[in-house]
Amino acid sequence: MNRELRYGFAALRKPPALKLAAWSVPEILPTAIYGVAVAHATDSFLAGHAWQGIAWLAGLVATACLGAAGAHQVYARLGELVEPLRDDLVRRVVAGALHTGDEAAVARLNRQVEIVRDTFAGLVLVIRNFGVTLFGVLAGLLSLAPMVAVFVVPPFLLGFAASLAVLGVAAGRVRASLKADEELATAAGMVFSGVRDITATGSEEFAERIVGRPIDEQAAAERSLARVAALRTLCFALGGWAPLLILLATGPWLVGQGVSTGTLLGGLTYVLISLQPALNTVMGALGDSGLRYVITLGRILDSTAYQLAPRPMTDSKGHQLRLRGLTFAYGPKAEPVLADLDLTVTEGEHLAVVGPSGIGKSTLAALVCGMLTPTSGRLLLGGVPPSELSTDRLAMTRVLIPQEAYIFTGTVLENLVYLLPDASAAEVGQAIDAVGAGALVDRLGGLEARLRPADLSPGERQLIALTRAYLSPAPLVVLDEATCFLDPDTERRAEEAFAARGGTLIVIAHRISSALRARRILVLDGNKAALGTHQTLLRTSPLYRELLGHWQPGNQVQRDQIQPAS
Repeated sequence: MNRELRYGFAALRKPPALKLAAWSVPEILPTAIYGVAVAHATDSFLAGHAWQGIAWLAGLVATACLGAAGAHQVYARLGELVEPLRDDLVRRVVAGALHTGDEAAVARLNRQVEIVRDTFAGLVLVIRNFGVTLFGVLAGLLSLAPMVAVFVVPPFLLGFAASLAVLGVAAGRVRASLKADEELATAAGMVFSGVRDITATGSEEFAERIVGRPIDEQAAAERSLARVAALRTLCFALGGWAPLLILLATGPWLVGQGVSTGTLLGGLTYVLISLQPALNTVMGALGDSGLRYVITLGRILDSTAYQLAPRPMTDSKGHQLRLRGLTFAYGPKAEPVLADLDLTVTEGEHLAVVGPSGIGKSTLAALVCGMLTPTSGRLLLGGVPPSELSTDRLAMTRVLIPQEAYIFTGTVLENLVYLLPDASAAEVGQAIDAVGAGALVDRLGGLEARLRPADLSPGERQLIALTRAYLSPAPLVVLDEATCFLDPDTERRAEEAFAARGGTLIVIAHRISSALRARRILVLDGNKAALGTHQTLLRTSPLYRELLGHWQPGNQVQRDQIQPAS
């Protein structure tokens, strides 16, 4: 639980948290004045000074209006505090899904992240309100009658501290209950699926033993939770009702010590109107939303734990690519997709990668771009493994455009300059002309027209993404079948533009025509690889000759002649 709390406190150490605290100050005034106003108004009415009593009540109304203005600003500041936390969790979940291929990431993104965000916002408000109430009541009691504060505040704080101690116990028991539920569901599902076999073989007693243990464990976990709920009730009795009983029991003595009836009533008002509701609310929130926040956030952090360590700030020298004995498999017992691959791509080179579907071309692109880590061997980008480059440095060094191009809702210009926000109008125009996206931009209504990804065809999305990559400052461009939805002429224009752009170009080829435009060609064939020029590979690579046979100059290539990469 400490890790989850540290994460929440880290979100609070920001300027919005200070603004939230500052706007909470006006709310302290009505809380602090409430009991004082009631005390003085009561004494004034008892003494026959009606207008003086009315004045005190009017002052209470005025401070309540001031507190309402502060509360309005609090909700505005709350969004500034909570949304960055949600954005960070979304980034973690998405990065985790890309890193591990975790299918459950969508559920965490849509449900668990929203649970954490909503519960965090609720907890911030509840704890803030509790702090405002406690500070205001303490200030009011001390100004009203310090002797009354001595009888009220200590038992209240003791009950609150006890509730926090119970909360730590409750978190562990909730986790145990969830684990018991999961084990019971697994055991019951296994038994229910074999009911016919169990009945036929007369093994009911064996099945009962299988399900009986998790049932007992789940029942024990629920009883433990019930005991925690009873402890919470005792904590509330100590912090919420004990101050009231003590104040009532000592009332005659306090009056004998010179405490007025109005002052005693004011103290009772602070307990009943402020302290009791505040304690009840904060205990309920921490015991319900707080536990849900801790457990749900814990699951998200567990699934993205590898990201907690930031990328080192190692710098690279250039962008030469070197692979030495590179091997990669998608699991410890899986067959390697790439095995003992040696390759050097010098700066400024144009390399094409070809091979059948599922052979590992897209895997190689992901390794080159630092999205996957080699199982063994070395991959150096500018003399440094991509995993050791800072995120900013990696983004400045390489850009990857996959087959399914990413376009977001926004203007055409925003989509084009996403990787180079300060691009000049001349640079944007030159990139559009070079890639051949001018007709598309004009059809969409110009650079200020708004895009909706669903309104674009796959080929149009690829043209937008290609123009964005062309504008990128990264000297290494990796096109992973990024032109597969374009016609051959448009594909040729785009690839020639990248070849003339400067820097290094690696093309995961969808058509053999892409390979013919490259200086060198890497042919992936199972765990083997062949590297050479077009003429060399014609003599040495049967697979390359087979792939080439699907393409004849002057004819359009059908998309199913070379299947999309894995």
